[in-house]
Amino acid sequence: MKDLSWRTISKEYLFKEQWLKLRKDTCETREGKLISPYYVYEFPDWVIAVAVAEDGRFILERQYRHAIGRIDYELPGGCVDPTDRTLEDALRRELLEETGYTFTNVEYLCRTSANPSTHSNWAHLYLATGGVRTQEQELDHNEEIEIYLYTVDELRELLNDNGIIQSMHVTALYYALQKMGLMKF
Repeated sequence: MKDLSWRTISKEYLFKEQWLKLRKDTCETREGKLISPYYVYEFPDWVIAVAVAEDGRFILERQYRHAIGRIDYELPGGCVDPTDRTLEDALRRELLEETGYTFTNVEYLCRTSANPSTHSNWAHLYLATGGVRTQEQELDHNEEIEIYLYTVDELRELLNDNGIIQSMHVTALYYALQKMGLMKF
């Protein structure tokens, strides 16, 4: 099989903030073709959970997403912070902050990339079960999140109606529902 990887000749950071870095790379293919500029967005890794309450209902969030100007349903999750010891710690922190729920079981499903052509990070997808509400939400200053509980049938209907549009969240639901035996191919 042919090696299609590129060699990075140079990197120049154009923008650096806590949640996003933008860099301009100069690369060279195996055949010697120069690719410049090639822009890369560096984000922290993300953790996302299909969260299931103790009664079997799925925990969904409803919130406004400014980049597309819409209010939509999503799964709980967020960025891995530098202070998180593990990915699971990051996920449990995000679940508690955003939903107020703690979970008896957290299972790693897979990792996926939102856009491997421009994003350098991974989204780590989980199934969290046995959720019990143990506290109020502790939202960041820019978060306004409503929590909704859906049965599996209501969730299927929401998915079929394109009611969840975040592609990584749809991917997480695919893997979780398959793992739970609620979707077969």
